[in-house]
Amino acid sequence: MSFLELAKSRYSVRKYEGRPVEPEKLEALLEAAKLAPTGCDNQPLHIYVLQSPEARAKAAKCTRCTFGAPLVFLICYDTNTSWKREYDGYRCGEFDASIVVTHLALEATDLGLGTCIVAWFDPAETRQQFALPDNLVPLAFLPCGYPAAEPAPRHFERKAVSEFTTIL
Repeated sequence: MSFLELAKSRYSVRKYEGRPVEPEKLEALLEAAKLAPTGCDNQPLHIYVLQSPEARAKAAKCTRCTFGAPLVFLICYDTNTSWKREYDGYRCGEFDASIVVTHLALEATDLGLGTCIVAWFDPAETRQQFALPDNLVPLAFLPCGYPAAEPAPRHFERKAVSEFTTIL
């Protein structure tokens, strides 16, 4: 499958089968996260792999958007290790962790799994539920698993390239 075919086939899954994600698929997902480019290759992230019923129940206290997935990733970035741009002090941890989320979502699609990138969560509750240290900032939850047969994917119309591109 080409990259564009993969990107076109990915959609936000909001209902999952109950079967667990196999260990070899979890390993492939984490390998894809490891390979994500980051500023100065610092890899300023920490990924919580929430598989146990207890861990997933904690996630459900932070967001209603886990959709019954058998596996949920909590992706955080580390403010201590993210690269800092010298011109203005900008730290690119959020940028880097976003790339990691994208790698996870696309690899999941390639493996026949589905995901939904979730930014709708309570950061304070997340920090409390997972006892996050001050240097870790929660960026997203990523429910993951085998998509249920229903509902069908919700694809939306996309803007024309000309609507968001300026060629100089």
